[in-house]
Amino acid sequence: MNKRGPIISLAGMVLIGISLLVAASSIPSGIAKSDNFSVPLLFEGMFDEVSDEVEILPGSSAYVSYSVSSSNIPLLWGIQIINYQSGDKLSIKISNIFGDDYGEFVQDEPILFEVLEITKSDTLNFEIQNPGTETVNVVTMFSEDPENSDALSNPNSPVMNMVFPLIVSGILIILGIVMLIVGILVMFVDWKNYQNKRNY
Repeated sequence: MNKRGPIISLAGMVLIGISLLVAASSIPSGIAKSDNFSVPLLFEGMFDEVSDEVEILPGSSAYVSYSVSSSNIPLLWGIQIINYQSGDKLSIKISNIFGDDYGEFVQDEPILFEVLEITKSDTLNFEIQNPGTETVNVVTMFSEDPENSDALSNPNSPVMNMVFPLIVSGILIILGIVMLIVGILVMFVDWKNYQNKRNY
């Protein structure tokens, strides 16, 4: 029988293996050593400010403030529940020092990201309430005008150093899967042809 099918399949599996190695090598070492997945560690340099970890007891609230230094820019903000368990929930109310309302948000997943359009420099107050039954530990993250941040525009930034290998890894794994499927199909066709020749 023709050996081209197994060779193509083997090449596909090799590409998949290489893609996994590339992906693993792009993850910061601090993530692998941490007991809990941390967004600020994973996207190091992406955020202008990251709060300290705050513990919020059931039925209690925590308050975090952030001063926006620019005007007419999008503000990316996020909250991560570090010790998330199924059923955990947060209620977030945002206002400024004058009492203007910037909205209310509900978080029932480990991570929440939202974007606010800021028309002028302002100080935003985040009231984070824990209506659940378990104590949660949270961190908040802020990034002004993230699309034009140095983390995304600088090819040598920690974020880009992680993102580029992940893109390469994604391409390799797609190619590997395609080659694996093609190799299996070729093996099947070759086997059918071999069987037909034996019958004659």
